[in-house]
Order: sequence, then structure tokens, then C-alpha cells
Amino acid sequence: MKFISTLLCTLLLSLSAADACTTAIVSGNFTPDGRPLLLKHRDTSFDQNALMYFNDGKYSYIGLINAEDPEGKEVWAGFNSAGFAIMNSESYNLNISDTTRLRDMEGVLMKKALQSCATVEEFETFLKNYSKPRGVRANFGVIDAHGGAAYFETGNFTVAKIDVNDKAVAPFGYVIRTNFSATGAVDEGYGYIRYQTADMLFSRAAATGNLTYRFMLEDVSRSLYHSLTKVDLYNDIPPESKPHFVYFEDFIPRFSSVATAVIQGVKSGEPAGLTTMWTIPGFQLCTVAVPVWLTTDGDLPELVRRGNAGIAPLCDMALRLKKKCFPVTRGSGRRYMDLTVLLNRDGSGILQKILPVESKVLDKGENILDKWRQSGFSEKEALGFYDWFDETVKQAYREYFGFSVK
Repeated sequence: MKFISTLLCTLLLSLSAADACTTAIVSGNFTPDGRPLLLKHRDTSFDQNALMYFNDGKYSYIGLINAEDPEGKEVWAGFNSAGFAIMNSESYNLNISDTTRLRDMEGVLMKKALQSCATVEEFETFLKNYSKPRGVRANFGVIDAHGGAAYFETGNFTVAKIDVNDKAVAPFGYVIRTNFSATGAVDEGYGYIRYQTADMLFSRAAATGNLTYRFMLEDVSRSLYHSLTKVDLYNDIPPESKPHFVYFEDFIPRFSSVATAVIQGVKSGEPAGLTTMWTIPGFQLCTVAVPVWLTTDGDLPELVRRGNAGIAPLCDMALRLKKKCFPVTRGSGRRYMDLTVLLNRDGSGILQKILPVESKVLDKGENILDKWRQSGFSEKEALGFYDWFDETVKQAYREYFGFSVK
């Protein structure tokens, strides 16, 4: 019985650790364009993710949801019409020895925050007044349209604020959190290797003036560097002729990675409506990013919203491609990726095919944003961009992978 109990505890820890994320906040004082950034690279057992529009609170908002949650009762990253944005990473060194049964309420709390908060200060008050026990153990990251940027390391009964604009706390303008809190129990939690990887990447970007949303999407969320082993899979590209399996654990993207959101805030004086959520829907190594904005009717690209089939089509296509990357399904197969499918010397790997498509999407999105920052947001142009994105990506996935989306 003692052995069984120990085994069950180990299994539970393994399962909970799968709900892990790599996150970061960058102060607008340190980005090249003066706009704050919020990153969430999401890891969870919920493979199917989608974007959803909401108008059920004081503010309207867009949120990243589990596709199996049709009503959007939980939100895992998002922004609202006041320019307030939020995300989280679960923290496994908070609530140590806490016997509270209420738990896993992070998504509910973030939804309520998006409904009602406009600033970092309002969120701080929101947390302090929140019914206790809160049922959470998380690093909540938030930014607002007034330059606010902070983490709140939050347990059932505790809150600790880390102000990213405080140079004593963040001398280079950024703070990273994986699955432990600086104010939590020492040497408990998860994600220390991923933290070191992200810290190396952010340190290099800060030194070269490259703390941008594209850096987060391209260099962080798709990093294939391992800070402990010093392996960089981009330096080990195999020939295309045969499988080349690599052990794929503790990289930032992992088997459990399901989506990425980079929320780009606005500079002081800019309309909150220019807040942009650059989203990679699905397994990050098999899909492309798209920017979304709040419109009056809550329009979103067809490929990233939850459709009649209960899934977001682009996320689903990414999952189908992911299966090719992880073809071994028995035993520990999920820990081994066939790198040849993703990258190869012939240039026919999945990632090698989709990155040029994504670059075209991001370039067009940037051009539209630059125009709006001069002349104002245009819903007509936003909807036209969404239509163009849907058709462009459908065509690419049809041509490269034989997928068809009606």
C-alpha cells in the first residue's frame, strides 16, 4: 500500500507538471517601440485551443480557451477593450502544505479579471478582495494601456507583486516565470531548465535591442536550445532520407505545448483598441501566428475560432502534423521527436514550410498596425485581413500538407 501510495503521488505530480507554461513580461520602457509585451507559451493536456470573443462583463475581451469549453468559462490568456491583458503560469511551489480542496481556478479568475479590470492597480485590488481561498497557485502576468506591467505570485491566501517597471527588480526590463515563484518554497516547483533557456534568450535580446513580439514568437516559443545539455537542435539538422529521433524534454516547446499568445500593449496616449494579440494556435512547431484585435461584433479569423465541429481548424491541423513529429505512441514515445519531419537538409520539414507563410502574415499585420497608429483603427481593414489570413493559410496547408478546410 505504501508503494502504491507513492506511485500515485508520483503520477499526480507528473500529470500536474504537464499543465506548465513559459511566460514573460517586458516593460514598454525597454522595447524598441515603447509598447509592453506579455508572453504565454502554454503547456497543458488540453490539446485543442481556440480564441473566443466575450461581451459578458464591464469590458469586452478576447480570450484563449480550451476548445472543449464552448461557453468559455475559463480563459487562459487574453486582453480587453480597456487595454488590460492577463496570462498565467501555474506555480508549483506555492500553497505548500495547504490542504485547501478548492483548486485549478486560475482560468475562472482570469476571466473575471478581463471582465472587470482596466489597470494593473485595479487587478491588484481585485486579487486582494477576491474570495479566499482563491483556489489558485499561479504567477499572473498583467499589462495595461498606461504602461503598467507586473507579475502577481498568487496562492490561496497570499499575493506578492513583482513590478516589471521597477529597475531594482527588472534591471533589463523583463521578468520571466515558468512553474515556480520567486516568493515560493525554495527548490520546489518545475520549469527551472526552461527558465534558464528563456533567461539566456531574453538576455541576448535585451543586449541587442530586440525585445520584440517577433523575438518572442520566433526565437522563444520555437527555441530548440536546451540550457542544461547545451544541445541546439537547429545545429543538428538531419538529412531527409530517414527518421532522426531526438529526446525532446525540457525544451520550451514540448509535447505538451498547445498555443502561444504574445499580447502587445499600447504606448501612453494610444487608443486601447490597438492592443494586439499575436497568437500561435496549436503546437507551435506546426502552425503559424496571427494578430487579432477587438471589433464591435467580436469577429475573429475562421481558422482560430471555435467552429461548428467544436475545434479551431488551424489548431486541429497543427495537431495532425504534430502526430508526424511524434510517431511513436506506445510507452515513452511522446518523449522522442522525429527531427527529420520538422527540419531537414532538403528544406522540406514542416517548420521550414510554414515559417515563410508566417513571415508574410506578420509583415502584413505590422503594416496594417503602422497605418492604424497614424490614422486610427479600421474594422473593415481588420476583417479584410482576417479573410486574407484564412485563405492564405488554407491554401498553404492544402499545398504543403494536403489538408482541406471548407
